[in-house]
Amino acid sequence: MKTFNLCLLGFGNVGRALVRLLGEKSAEMREGYGIEWRITGVATRRMGWLAAAQGLPVESLLRAGEFAAGASRQEGEPPSPANVREWLAAARCDVMFEITSLEPLTGQPAVEHVRAALEAGAHAVTANKGTIVHAYRELRALAGARGRRFLFDATVADMPVFSLFRECLPAARLRAFRGIFNSTTNIILEELEQGRTFAEGVRHAQSLGVTETDPAYDVDGWDAAVKTCALATVLMDAPLRLDQIEREGISGLDAESVRAARAAGRPYKLVSRAERTGEGRVVARVGAEQVAAGDPLAAVNGTSLSINFELDVLPGLTVTAHQPDLQSTAYGLLSDFINAVRAETE
Repeated sequence: MKTFNLCLLGFGNVGRALVRLLGEKSAEMREGYGIEWRITGVATRRMGWLAAAQGLPVESLLRAGEFAAGASRQEGEPPSPANVREWLAAARCDVMFEITSLEPLTGQPAVEHVRAALEAGAHAVTANKGTIVHAYRELRALAGARGRRFLFDATVADMPVFSLFRECLPAARLRAFRGIFNSTTNIILEELEQGRTFAEGVRHAQSLGVTETDPAYDVDGWDAAVKTCALATVLMDAPLRLDQIEREGISGLDAESVRAARAAGRPYKLVSRAERTGEGRVVARVGAEQVAAGDPLAAVNGTSLSINFELDVLPGLTVTAHQPDLQSTAYGLLSDFINAVRAETE
């Protein structure tokens, strides 16, 4: 039985859900995979760089407000870490979870966080899409060179699409995909359909905890565009840049048109798509589209998300997450943790 030191960079709703899920799944991890764990590092703007190689008290961490920078220090111990590299070393990190907020234009500081973890000899598991869009090949190569894993199943649509292709679809070639990747825009469009205002739709989505820290990232299509880039980069080996994606959000739609589209049986959705052209290039777009009743994406409502893949061996494969929640994201992180370390426990 091996005990792994876990560090969480970011400790908002997803981080707390992950810690709770780790506790709930401890028996399964112990009995099925020989995995024990302890939290040895947590870092946030409010808490600072908390590190304790012997383990931090989980219940206290989950009670908001009980920890602040330096709370884990004992008299005579060295000063608290001042940056990510000092923090990883002080926590003797084996696995780092990077779950900070998305910054779509550069992917920073998440890219540097993952780079630091891999260079420190830790596995890196992330829910931050920016790390794939802006540094996938670099971080994949670094992980391979250090004998570590860089995994990211929690980044796109709360579905294990990357591990699905890695483990279950060997040698399959992805020709195209289209999907609904953003819950916030689903909610807003449905609120408009029911006669409510755009602002009321945003507030409803925020109350469900599905929006980005800045809702404009959702409304203007940035979140969906980043996910499209991530899928194309990893699954189609086409490292698209954000400026190569035609992007249009939903703010240009008026409420009357949205209601009329629903009444006609062709509701608006924010649809992301990418396809390989005859010349081998990959072109991609994010924008509001009317979806016909027979479309695989037609039944995607509320916080549900869905991707339809077109492969050379399967003309249509649709994967849908029905009403995913924080635990869905947390499970993506937990499954990546198990897959990252299982070779060390066999």
